[in-house]
Amino acid sequence: MPLALLALAVSAFGIGTTEFVMMGLLPNVADDLGTSVPTAGYLVSAYAIGVVLGAPLLTGLGSRIPRKRMLLLLMGLFTVGNLASAFAPGFGWLMAGRFLAGLPHGAFFGVGAVVAARLVPHGRQARAVATMFLGLTVANVVGVPAATLLGQHLGWRATFMVVAVIGLAAMAALARLVPQILVEARQDVRHEIRALGNRQVLLGLLTAVLGFAGVFAVYSYLSSMTTEAMGFGESSVTLVLALFGIGMTLGALAAGPLTDRALRPTLYGSLGALAVVLTVFPFVADVRWAALVAVVLLGGVGFMTTTPLQMLVMSKAQDAPTLASASNHSAFNLANAGGAWLGGVAIAAGWGWTSPALVGAVLAAAGLAVAVTAGLLDRTPGTSRIVAGGAVVREEQRTAVH
Repeated sequence: MPLALLALAVSAFGIGTTEFVMMGLLPNVADDLGTSVPTAGYLVSAYAIGVVLGAPLLTGLGSRIPRKRMLLLLMGLFTVGNLASAFAPGFGWLMAGRFLAGLPHGAFFGVGAVVAARLVPHGRQARAVATMFLGLTVANVVGVPAATLLGQHLGWRATFMVVAVIGLAAMAALARLVPQILVEARQDVRHEIRALGNRQVLLGLLTAVLGFAGVFAVYSYLSSMTTEAMGFGESSVTLVLALFGIGMTLGALAAGPLTDRALRPTLYGSLGALAVVLTVFPFVADVRWAALVAVVLLGGVGFMTTTPLQMLVMSKAQDAPTLASASNHSAFNLANAGGAWLGGVAIAAGWGWTSPALVGAVLAAAGLAVAVTAGLLDRTPGTSRIVAGGAVVREEQRTAVH
């Protein structure tokens, strides 16, 4: 694999760390800024809103900028956002810093996925994209637990300072290792928006919203489930979160080669497995070893959906791969917000701490239904279909040949 993928993975590590670390720092931030933990939770939403709005906006504005320069600009904005968070004098300024740090998230992964796919030979694109995402999963194994401990001992501002340093290191790696990749001469914002309206792209984005919402319905409350349902002490929360991150990493490693060989079957299998794991989880939560195994499996099958979804929307929006890829991250963050909200509704209704898992199972099953529907529609005459390596062929061409 090219060393440029390492630079993309380091960048993804920094982005993943700052995205998820706030969940572990909410009590510290609330105490320091004199607000409640639920109010501090808006800081998570501020980042997600930044991702949702920034993905299409920054991708459109940067549609004519060379890929390498665009990656550097986006990582620079990410670094500024984290510095703003570290030096925020009050809660409102911290909200603004979190929003600013979230703006480049989706656009970076959108541009990065296109760059990663172009760095390798045909048939290995999914593995290249999965390698970039590996930085995101490693962040949940190492970055988030370490940054949480740092924030608890040295203050939450130190956490964002360290993430800003990671951002600077990522910029240096991008500048040194990523080759110049020019944008297509025909590319413009209006053309990309029209291509984004492809039915298969829209169904892929809907699959991401529904399927990944199932993951976040549980992940958002995993800390509370660890102490309230599994019977572990608070000191074990970091371990459980790390196990989830290990599962994510294993899922990312498996998703690349599987997606290169068979994209849609990988997507169907991961969503189906996700629905099963979420259904079983409430029934094994009080058995400690089984609960820990379920946490690893949840991270694994949940994150295994990301690579095929990314390759699907990129392939189906051939004339707008960057905007489609970036919009996919907007979909993931809508899933983050929606899954967390629905899981909270279930807990507030008195259904128990593990009830978000059953909510998540329904969402994952709905995502699978949309994905299967999209696959069936993709087989109708006049539509394109996915083959090995994420390539797209026209169905009428296949029919003519055979």
